[in-house]
Amino acid sequence: MSTVTLTESAAYEVKDMLEANDMADGYLRFKVQGGGCTGLTYGMAAETNIGERDEVYEYYGVKMLVDKFDLPVVDGTVIDFKQSLVGGGFTIENPNASLSCGCGSSFRTKTNAGAPADC
Repeated sequence: MSTVTLTESAAYEVKDMLEANDMADGYLRFKVQGGGCTGLTYGMAAETNIGERDEVYEYYGVKMLVDKFDLPVVDGTVIDFKQSLVGGGFTIENPNASLSCGCGSSFRTKTNAGAPADC
C-alpha cells in the first residue's frame, strides 16, 4: 500500500494549526501540483471533507488526505516539522524525487516531470 507519513512533531504542529483555526475535526490535505522551477510542487491545506479519490491516513490524532492520483509520486514521503533558532518549518523527504530545486518545495520524479514554471 502506498503511504505518506506524518512524524509526531509534524502531527502536533498540524493539530495546533487546525485547532487555532476552529477545525479540530478537520483534515490535513497533502497534495502535488504542477509548477515550480523543477515541475511539481507540494501543497498542504486544511480541509473539512473527504473526496472520493482520497486515501485517509491518521498519525498521532491527525487525519491526512492524499489523492490517489498523487500517491505514485509521493509514495514513501515523510513530512516532518523541525524547530531551529530562527523558527521552524515543515520538511518533506520524498524518496521518489530525482531532482529538487534550492527552495525545497519543487521537484520532479523519473516518471513525472510536471509543468515547470518560474519560482
